[in-house]
Amino acid sequence: MWENIKQFASEFFVTGDPLIYGADVSIALATISIVFVLTYFKKWGWLWREWLTTVDHKRIGIMYIIASILMLFRGGVDALLMRTQLALPNMEFLSPEHYNQIFTTHGVIMILFMAMPLMFGLFNVVVPLQIGARDVAFPFLNALSFWLFFWGAMLFNMSFVIGGSPDAGWLAYPPLSGLSHSPGVGQNFYIWGIQISGIGSLMTGINFIVTILKMRAPGMKLMKMPMFTWSVLSSCIAIIFAFPILTVTLALLFMDRFFGAHFFTLDGGGNPMMYINLIWMWGHPEVYIVILPAFGVFSEIVSTFAKKKLFGYKSMVFAMMTISILSFFTWLHHFFTMGSGADVNAFFALTTMAIAIPTGVKVFNWLFTMFRGRISFQTPMLWTLGFIPCFIVGGMTGVLLSVAPADFQFHNSYFLIAHFHQVLIGGVAFGYFAGLYYWWPKIFGFKLHEGLGKWAFWLWNIGFYVCFMPQYALGLMGMTRRINTYGWDTGWAPLNLVSTVGGFLMGIGFIFQVWQIAHSIKFMKRDTTGDPWDGRTLEWSIPSPAPLYNFATTPQVESQDEWWEEKRRRAAGEEPKRRPPLEPIHMPKNSAIPFIMSACWFFAGFGFVFNWLWLAIPGLTGVAICMLVHSFNYDNDYYIPVEEIRRTEAAARGSV
Repeated sequence: MWENIKQFASEFFVTGDPLIYGADVSIALATISIVFVLTYFKKWGWLWREWLTTVDHKRIGIMYIIASILMLFRGGVDALLMRTQLALPNMEFLSPEHYNQIFTTHGVIMILFMAMPLMFGLFNVVVPLQIGARDVAFPFLNALSFWLFFWGAMLFNMSFVIGGSPDAGWLAYPPLSGLSHSPGVGQNFYIWGIQISGIGSLMTGINFIVTILKMRAPGMKLMKMPMFTWSVLSSCIAIIFAFPILTVTLALLFMDRFFGAHFFTLDGGGNPMMYINLIWMWGHPEVYIVILPAFGVFSEIVSTFAKKKLFGYKSMVFAMMTISILSFFTWLHHFFTMGSGADVNAFFALTTMAIAIPTGVKVFNWLFTMFRGRISFQTPMLWTLGFIPCFIVGGMTGVLLSVAPADFQFHNSYFLIAHFHQVLIGGVAFGYFAGLYYWWPKIFGFKLHEGLGKWAFWLWNIGFYVCFMPQYALGLMGMTRRINTYGWDTGWAPLNLVSTVGGFLMGIGFIFQVWQIAHSIKFMKRDTTGDPWDGRTLEWSIPSPAPLYNFATTPQVESQDEWWEEKRRRAAGEEPKRRPPLEPIHMPKNSAIPFIMSACWFFAGFGFVFNWLWLAIPGLTGVAICMLVHSFNYDNDYYIPVEEIRRTEAAARGSV
């Protein structure tokens, strides 16, 4: 019996690598520390009541943001491990198998478990406040979306120490992801971690489309919405069409692995190219899904810090909606080299070039907004200014890659690696960093320290160019993706060493950001104005942090930048708008069902990973029971009385 237990443990846990053992120790210590702190300070009840069961969109947004920062750390460590391996030829820091696992998990984590939750965090915190709503359209669904993301991310990350990580690349092309080449459980972790999280992402897309279309304040017509809200709408429209494709694709791959189907196995009558088409029909819109909200962030910041109305509002709206649609007609440029034919390649080359036009429109609009503006170079504006040249370079290299004959040379090289990091770090990461700095006072009630923020900005930016500019040259010199070693005779060593130094500079920039947050929590003064940046949109008209109900009375909107115009009217001596009398506010009750249902999904997914039906079936049964219980739960709302509203407003503002 003891031998059987030892054999099971050796297969169940990942062994034999010092890095894995270090991860085991750090996970154990972190878990023990969290349990100790919660127990010592008697915070288990607080954690359950205030966070694990909350349906408040602001708290859900905060949890998304915290999770994304943790995933940025994990994905960043993966990146530094890869760069360390590549710093010098024939480095033996990582084994080939471990290297393959790390570049697979790095891509998945950074796109799906870092960028997406950071984006959803800003959705949750900002959109209801910008449109004058008290919550999202479906608060219960919103909580369920977060917990599905969380448990999906945990399931995927467990593969690092249990069972083994996937190693077929971040998009898991067959046959590498099939049983013939990936017989272990790593690929099952990939399928179910992304599948569970992806269902939550689809729910978020539906939720925010309904919220934006149906819950805007009176007078806020579509063409009076803030630009960030427009960017969220365009992104969510792409989500509801793209993520079902991902769900079906991963389901088919799972059927190949679990039931012995042959959708993607060539010798069984299937076709791997069908998978590649399907995954990129999701994958390329996904790039625009994560970057469109960043464009909205930049629009808000440029307008606020230039003290000017956004230039070309209607053209910006048109550009975003055009990108949302065109993003579904460019996927094949990811495999020009796979023999689709000249006509097909030409069509997708043209659509790829066409999508650069609305993207360029936005850059010119931001520049014209800044033109003759009174620009204030606070941290959010610095990230915005850092984005523009970075994204222009990324866009130009993207156009180069859209030319099919040129792509035959660039494809699968480090030129491509440099390009997509140029747009995903310089566009997405810089955009959400800018948004986080910008809305941080609204979320937490205090600004982040400017000095430390500027150190983080310059380290990130300098490190970025030092890291990725050499990779363009490496690609042109013939260095291909996904290699873990190379010879001295290639001449790649100096540029790889420089690139690794740049990666570590970005890592130091992240450390400065963590230091900045910790320092600011302890030392920064509370914002008592609710409007520390002299903002233009409705979220800056209420206290910071926003009360549970957001708005004591529903705002009336007359113009595009309603709060800015209201401040101008007051400065001109006009009477502020008369507010209607306070009334009880209808709010949703907290619910434990989203947390429990998502945990059941986690156990079901874990069961399917190891083909343990004895665990998967009870997990799915738990999901069904939770759905049934919720269907018969009619006690899911309450009213905040007027006296409580008055006390809350008095505490926040000093008057009602």
